[in-house]
Amino acid sequence: MVNQTYTADVLVVGGGTGGTAAAIQAARRGAETILVSEFLWLGGMLTSAGVSAPDGNELEAFQTGLWGAFLQELRQRQPGGLDNSWVSFFSYDPRIGAKIFADWVQELPNLHWISGQVPIEVFRQGDSITGVRFADFAVTAKIILDGTELGDLLALAEIPFRWGWELQSEWGEPSAPVAFNSLTEKYPVQAPTYVVIMQDFGEPMSTTGVATAPEIPPAPNYNPLHFTGAWDGYGAETFLNYGRLPGGLFMMNWPICGNDYGEGLERLIESDVSRDEFIQESRWHSQNFAHFIQNQLGRRYGLAEKLFPHIPTAFALHPYYRESRRLVGLTTVREQDILPIAGGRVASIYEAIAIGNYANDHHYPGVQFPLQPKSIRWGGRWTGTPFTIPYSSLIPATIDGFLVCEKNISVSHIANGATRLQPVVMGIGQAAGMAAAMCVELNCQPRDLPVRALQTALLEDNRSKAAIIPLFNLPPNHSDWLHWQLYYLNNPQAYPASGDCPCPLSSEYPDSTFGKGLIWESNCFQGIFYRLEQQEYRFTVTAPAAYQGQNWQLVTLRSHIDEQLRTYPHEQLVTLWGHQNHSGNWLLVEHLNGG
Repeated sequence: MVNQTYTADVLVVGGGTGGTAAAIQAARRGAETILVSEFLWLGGMLTSAGVSAPDGNELEAFQTGLWGAFLQELRQRQPGGLDNSWVSFFSYDPRIGAKIFADWVQELPNLHWISGQVPIEVFRQGDSITGVRFADFAVTAKIILDGTELGDLLALAEIPFRWGWELQSEWGEPSAPVAFNSLTEKYPVQAPTYVVIMQDFGEPMSTTGVATAPEIPPAPNYNPLHFTGAWDGYGAETFLNYGRLPGGLFMMNWPICGNDYGEGLERLIESDVSRDEFIQESRWHSQNFAHFIQNQLGRRYGLAEKLFPHIPTAFALHPYYRESRRLVGLTTVREQDILPIAGGRVASIYEAIAIGNYANDHHYPGVQFPLQPKSIRWGGRWTGTPFTIPYSSLIPATIDGFLVCEKNISVSHIANGATRLQPVVMGIGQAAGMAAAMCVELNCQPRDLPVRALQTALLEDNRSKAAIIPLFNLPPNHSDWLHWQLYYLNNPQAYPASGDCPCPLSSEYPDSTFGKGLIWESNCFQGIFYRLEQQEYRFTVTAPAAYQGQNWQLVTLRSHIDEQLRTYPHEQLVTLWGHQNHSGNWLLVEHLNGG
């Protein structure tokens, strides 16, 4: 029974990465917004799912919009910086991330957040979505956004969606299977992971020999053979450092004989009961992985304490879902749309409203699935070909009053492996929230909103301007940033295959507190620069004395440093400022001088 009905301009259902971004952006634009989340934390993959070592959009030029603002807040709030693990340049305590989102929501009087609720029914009038019913209240709104982890509103509203694989005959995707097979049957979607955070409790007491970490009991169906060999080829320390977080914490989101879980994936969308069964099993699987780790590596390592706001506190609030129901939209993002254009380092652009650059990555436990490569070397390391998300992939083909803003965009199963990453989804959410608010302003449907108006609003947002054209050498603090973004929007045929625009680079950006802050917080080193191969650099420290003789890989996220590294002569004496990453054995260079 509905006890109360709220009205709003914009309703966002689901407080994940995309839903949170959408609600914040819609409210900042001025729309009366209601956000209804299932969990006590906002942020989804970035927080409540425990993946606080996100992948993608790591280059400075792609740290824009709400994603860039989130990173800036993390840098200010987390002592010791974000360079802790080797899987990501940004690893942080998920409690800090959750507090950032909560603070952003709280500062907006026109954003009403209700937690602990899931949608039960969607209201329709003809081909328009008009509202959503929850357990004891309902919300009607002009524009409704599906920000749920598994695209639940798509099913409730009977909006056409996809689940599972498409064959190569569908869109000609080079990595798609020619025919359905045992892999497509066993794993209709990518396997989720129930993240568990472990903690270093220190060495056992020397006098008593008693271990300090509480024992992790095995869960049902424990079988050590599931995990045997998990860190073979890496070593235990490197394995633990994969997802190292501050404060002696370790994020366990490990794909090799680890805690990806893919048994009976169809249960995720069959019923609430079957989904709960899957979630319970996946958490047991991660508990068993943690039990295995403790048995193999000792009682120094146990489950993290007082982390997530429920019991047991070491486990995320929900699984990290890599794939959900996927909208049948006006446009579908295919594998071809995320791969580099012929002879280039970028993908083509079309109706761009968000940027991604992650390599295409699929998770099927125990299976190596080959995908068309889209990796490149940049800044001394491997990264991914940048690509864009078109606005029309957020809009249902036949339904009005509705947008998606999560992993549930109109995308193929193959391309989802690159579009599902946290920064991309955050950008999708920001664009969807902006679009929803503008639809309210203009009294129009999402399909009728001029794409150029949306793109301009994102570029000129007064709080968190978002890049929509990927350009390696155009950092957000560059004085010509807006000019070049608009130029390639107006002249898409001129978009450079190299991904570099013809703007002059400078080692200093006087208008940038962003750049200066990074340098001021860095450490200074002197040493010898070695060029091993193209875009592969090493550095032997000569000073300070405490690090003399140490060898580090040199990497950077900054375009002008990348330019300098490309031209430095072999065995040159250099002075640089940067951050050490012991987990990845690299120096993240923020500033660079000659000897």
